[in-house]
Amino acid sequence: MKLSQLQALLEEKEAQLSRLKNNSETIKYANIGQTKNSTLASGVNEESLLLSTNSSEACATTATHMGSAEMGQTWASSRPALSRFATNMSGNDSISPSKLEFEDVGAGDIIQMFNDGLYTENGRDAQGEEDFPEVKVDFLETFLGHTSPISCCRFSSSGNNIASASVDGTVRIWTYDSSTPASRNATIYCGTEIMSLEWECKSDRLLLIGTADGGIKAWNVDAKRVVCDLNTTDAFPSVLDLKCSPVEPIFVSAAASRRYGSSNIYSWGFASLTVWNMKTWKAMTVLPLGEDPPAITSLCFNHNGKILAASAVDGMIHMFDMSAGLQITGWPAHDSAISSILFGPDETSIFSLGSDGKIIEWSLQNQGQVLWTRNCSRFCDPESSKSCRHEMALDVNGRRLLVTSGSVRAPIYQVRGHASGMRTLPHGAAITTVDWHPTLPMFLTGSADHSVQVMSLS
Repeated sequence: MKLSQLQALLEEKEAQLSRLKNNSETIKYANIGQTKNSTLASGVNEESLLLSTNSSEACATTATHMGSAEMGQTWASSRPALSRFATNMSGNDSISPSKLEFEDVGAGDIIQMFNDGLYTENGRDAQGEEDFPEVKVDFLETFLGHTSPISCCRFSSSGNNIASASVDGTVRIWTYDSSTPASRNATIYCGTEIMSLEWECKSDRLLLIGTADGGIKAWNVDAKRVVCDLNTTDAFPSVLDLKCSPVEPIFVSAAASRRYGSSNIYSWGFASLTVWNMKTWKAMTVLPLGEDPPAITSLCFNHNGKILAASAVDGMIHMFDMSAGLQITGWPAHDSAISSILFGPDETSIFSLGSDGKIIEWSLQNQGQVLWTRNCSRFCDPESSKSCRHEMALDVNGRRLLVTSGSVRAPIYQVRGHASGMRTLPHGAAITTVDWHPTLPMFLTGSADHSVQVMSLS
């Protein structure tokens, strides 16, 4: 019945299009065919629909009938443009747009994307990330102190210092200045794989380092030495993430057991969440996760440290009340492992990044409601995912979302904005870690080419 309705709708639209032909330039109809991520089970691939600047109503009507994502309000185009629209009819009675392509009719034509994008069947933009403009930078600094791929890099709480870790087990603390080359402050040799880095929230003095052998080191930048060397239990040797409270002198460690013989980073076993006192350097409590909980991959505090969010390899998001030390809510957010989680800038939402490349912004006021989503699976390289986690970072205004990439460039998405995204300047290999400056429009990218870049947006 849906197929019949669509065919009737198409006939009606084609009748409208024939009346518009006299006012438009040459129209080329093209059969887009089968896309990479969908199967035309019925073998039906409908011909094109012309969407001109004065046919936004037709666009909205079609979107409603076809169950597509919200498509915005207006087209802005200097001249008529050709839109090629193909539909995918699958055997499960679900009908969705499979591809949207835009082709300029003449030189100088500009098509403005509206309402932050048009979606294909798998959630990608109609405008591919490869078409995003390159960022314009005022300042670029490249740090070449490492001798192996970068696994993690983080700005300090003030943004004056940078800590970067590489897979050879070394951490380097360095500073950047637009007038002088990057200078190294210290090199820390951990002797084992480094899983996480976290700066103390109230100063640039203390850096926490989590390792794959259950170690948590506290490095004093002023004294240039390790002031404390903690150990998790033997059952949970991999310290996947560390997060300091923004208010209290405590931090939480997410440790996991490794499954024997597995090299995939999303095949960790069970989880343990421990709260540590940073004055006594002793464990205070273990947060309850239930019996045999799946590994926790990412942690995030809210602004006052009262709520802790945690993401797990089973696709769950957990929320904890830190004063009571209890879990207050949780929901299944992804069908795959979640590799990164972040509170939105106003803390009414939370972002999650799945290992499959799906980014979802969830409402915290209406639990389970999706506010915004993107699919960056084209940037998820399965090979690079074995050695590093896919991660994301938000700028201070919560408008730009930077994501790691299996390519030499990383995408910067505009969150719920009207502008298209951007691309970072290229590295020589995959971009394995990212971070935003706490106060300035400046970001970090670490790469498998052993380098770290600091870029300041113009």
